[in-house]
Amino acid sequence: MDAVATSLPWRLEEIDFGRIAPSMVKEDEALFFLLCSASFVESGSDLYTRNLVDYYHDDSDVAGWLGQHWEPEELQHGRALRAYIEHIWPEFDWQRAFDSFFGEYSQRCTLEEFEPTRALELAARCVVEMGTATLYRSLAEYSPEPVLRELATHIRTDEVRHYKYFYRYFNRYNTQEGNGRIKVLGALVRRLLEIRNDDAECAIRHVLNHRHPGHANDKTYIERVNGATRRLVQSHVSADMSVKMFLKPLNLPTPIQSGIEIPLTRMVHFALR
Repeated sequence: MDAVATSLPWRLEEIDFGRIAPSMVKEDEALFFLLCSASFVESGSDLYTRNLVDYYHDDSDVAGWLGQHWEPEELQHGRALRAYIEHIWPEFDWQRAFDSFFGEYSQRCTLEEFEPTRALELAARCVVEMGTATLYRSLAEYSPEPVLRELATHIRTDEVRHYKYFYRYFNRYNTQEGNGRIKVLGALVRRLLEIRNDDAECAIRHVLNHRHPGHANDKTYIERVNGATRRLVQSHVSADMSVKMFLKPLNLPTPIQSGIEIPLTRMVHFALR
């Protein structure tokens, strides 16, 4: 067993896929699309890792953690979700659909998409990890199937840990750069909008094109699927947790943080209905 495999906090080989109860999720189309789109983005994370390593190439601490821990864990997420999908929906050609997705995704995943400073890019990464932690927590709470709950819980734990690393590195770089809260907030909001508008929509579109080719690139049908997957996540989301993770890079004084959290949480709950 290589060093990377032994450093993983959990291993795919330890998951007993024989315990899966397919009948509990087989007919859940929204879950299928959500799992496939998540598996695509996770499986393409090595491309994003290479870009991040290039961006922090002269920082052995950040670049080393990205290459030796973050990338292997993210890729394991993709393999785990793929294995689960192929166990429940063996008729779906995952590899062919992923190749189609990656051909488009790889064109948009470039260094030009990064924030202009290292600290701001790390703040933006905190938003991405917040989003994935929220997604997998929602999946764990939603799923009636025990193996999927186990996988989602493992992945969610990884994503929270990743968030903590990115937040720690952000604080170190922001001490050097001195970005004010307005600049940091701008980076947070920009990445939040990118997550919502780009990656998930791209992945779901390619899943749909291979799952239901008769509806390929049908914008109305794609939006219907997007709406169904959003509702699945939103019905089990923890707005309180998401708001706290979103605000943390702003390092607000406690009274201000507490005062902002309440209205922001209410707004998030309202937006997710």
